[in-house]
Amino acid sequence: MPNLQFYLGQRASSPDGIYIEDFHNNWYVDYSKLERVHSYIQWLFPLQERGMNNQAKELTKKEIEAFLEDETAKKRLVKSYKLMLDFYGIQLSNDTTGEVQRANNWRDRFDIDRNTHNNLRITRILKCLGTLGFPHYQAPLVHFFLEETLVKGNLYNVKESVLNYFIFAVRDKQQRRELVEYAYKHYEPKHEFVWCPKKIQNIF
Repeated sequence: MPNLQFYLGQRASSPDGIYIEDFHNNWYVDYSKLERVHSYIQWLFPLQERGMNNQAKELTKKEIEAFLEDETAKKRLVKSYKLMLDFYGIQLSNDTTGEVQRANNWRDRFDIDRNTHNNLRITRILKCLGTLGFPHYQAPLVHFFLEETLVKGNLYNVKESVLNYFIFAVRDKQQRRELVEYAYKHYEPKHEFVWCPKKIQNIF
């Protein structure tokens, strides 16, 4: 179970050779490294599908079950989430509900908008949260991005990914519907909204 072993500090990531506590202690706020290096995200947020790092391993069902039973692994996953949120200029304001808000550094960090590979990272993070015990963290983060892109006019290059991928990574069907409704109500022009059928739009 390489992903669980990594989160329990029993093995390093590959090919970087970094242990989980090294990430949390030494990579936090090292924005240039977090932006430049592309092989760590598959270790911090493993999925049941292959990523760009062919030395990272996909999650197995058995590994997911073991991860969900391990409080140390889950606490460290939240720490990884906070590390990446800070990288994006966001902070977790409620560890229980998953509510997020702009961090103090948001003006500087919103330049992630220039690098669209960060959209892929966020999609991976959302999927991983849903798989490894934090599905309730998904909708608050997606709502944050919908508000920033559709209401406040920020993160222009993130908008399409929010609508095409982030929303549909949310596991809870009712929360997904509420996010689509929120998106529809704030999207202009309305006739170009294609993320739900017209009959649902009429209900909204």
